[in-house]
Amino acid sequence: MGTPQTSSDHGQMDLLRFATAGSVDDGKSTLIGRLLLDSKSIFEDQLEAVEASSVSKGYDYTDLALLTDGLRSEREQGITIDVAYRYFATPSRKFIIADTPGHIQYTRNMVTGASTADLGLVLVDARQGLTEQSRRHAVLLSLLRVPHLVLAVNKMDLVDWSEEVYEKIHKEFTTFATKLNIPDLEVIPISALQGDNVVTRSENTPWYSGPTLMHHLEHVHVASDRDLVDVRFPVQFVVRPKSDEFHDYRGYAGMVAGGVLKPGDEVVVLPSGMTSTIQGIDLFDQEIAEAFPPMSVTVRLEDDVDVSRGDMIARVNNAPKPSQDIDAMICWMTNEPLRPRQKLAIKHTTRTARAMVKDIQYRLDVNSLHRDQDTKELGLNEIGRVQLRTTVPLLCDPYSKNRTTGSFILIDEATGVTVGAGMINNAT
Repeated sequence: MGTPQTSSDHGQMDLLRFATAGSVDDGKSTLIGRLLLDSKSIFEDQLEAVEASSVSKGYDYTDLALLTDGLRSEREQGITIDVAYRYFATPSRKFIIADTPGHIQYTRNMVTGASTADLGLVLVDARQGLTEQSRRHAVLLSLLRVPHLVLAVNKMDLVDWSEEVYEKIHKEFTTFATKLNIPDLEVIPISALQGDNVVTRSENTPWYSGPTLMHHLEHVHVASDRDLVDVRFPVQFVVRPKSDEFHDYRGYAGMVAGGVLKPGDEVVVLPSGMTSTIQGIDLFDQEIAEAFPPMSVTVRLEDDVDVSRGDMIARVNNAPKPSQDIDAMICWMTNEPLRPRQKLAIKHTTRTARAMVKDIQYRLDVNSLHRDQDTKELGLNEIGRVQLRTTVPLLCDPYSKNRTTGSFILIDEATGVTVGAGMINNAT
C-alpha cells in the first residue's frame, strides 16, 4: 500500500455546510446570488442571462435572485424536496448551501436541510425587525444543535444604514438567544442587493467593526465542533475484492462518525464485543495515517473477526451502550399523525430495525417553546418528545454529543416513505 499519508497530503480543502433561513421577502435568494457572483461561481452566460432578464423587467440593477429562480420554480411545481443545494468555493474553503424554505408548513424541510449544517444563516429585513418566523428558525437551529449562527440584518440601505435599527435588532435577538442553546452567534448588517458587508466591507457602516459575512464564513472554526474523542465507525459495507491481486483483502467501509482512528489502535466490534487491532486505513487506493469525521474510509483489522453492515467499530474502553429504549425529539413529516403503539421501521447510522412508539410526552411549540403535555399525537411538521422501543439494540449516543450516532429516521414499512426524523436525548 506504500507509506501512510496524513489527510493534509491529499490536498483536502476545508468544507463548511450552512443552511439559510428567512421569509420570502427577506432577500435570501438575492444573498445567495450575491455569494455565488462574488465568489465567481457562476458562468458568464448565466450572468448575461440574468442581466438581460433584469433589463427586460425594467430594473436598474442586476436581480441576483434570478440565479436561484430555477430552483424555486422547481419547488413550486412540487418536483423537488423543498431544500435546494448550492455549491461554491473560495481559495480557502468549499461551501455547500442548503437553501431551506421558511414557512411553518415547511418545518420538516428546514429540519432536513439544517440537520447536517455547521452554521445557520438567518436573514431578517431591517425594516421589519425580528418576526415570529425569525424566532422559529432560531429555535429549530438550536434544537438541531447547529453550533454556529449568523443573524444577517439585510436591507440596511432601506433604513439609511441606521446604527440604532441594527442595535435594536441585535439586542432583541441576543436576549432571545439566551433561552436557546446557541454557542456561537454573530450579527452582521448587510445589503445583499448592493453587496455591502457581504464580501467587501461597507463604507456605509463605520459604526460596525465586526467581520463581513464572507470573512466569517471562511474563518469560522468548525473542526472542533465534531467529536474527536469518542471513536464511532458504523460499518456500511464489507469490501472483499474478487480479483486475484487482492484475494486476501478484507476491509470495512464507512464514514467516521466520531473520534480519530489510527493503525495500531485496539478496537471493539459491536454488538458482538469481539476485539482486534486496526491494521491499516485506506482512502481510495492510498493508505493513510489517520481518519476522522467526516472522512469516508476503509478500515482493515489484524484479526479475522465477524463484521457486517450495521456493526460499529469503537474503542475498547469507550464504546456506546446498546440500547432498546430510546428517548428522542421527533419532527413528524407526514399527514397521518404519529400515535402511541404505532409500529415503524427505524434507520440509525447503518443499522435498520423496527420500533414501537411507547409514549408521546409532549408537543413542542417552536414559536413559544411551550410544552403541550396533553397532546395525544404529533401532526405534520410538529415536533415532540417521544419514547420508542426497538426490536434490536441500537448503538447510539445523545444527539448533543454526536449528531450522527444521535440521530435516526423513521420509515413507514408499508410505503418505504420517511415519516419522521429523530434526535436522541438519551437511551437505556
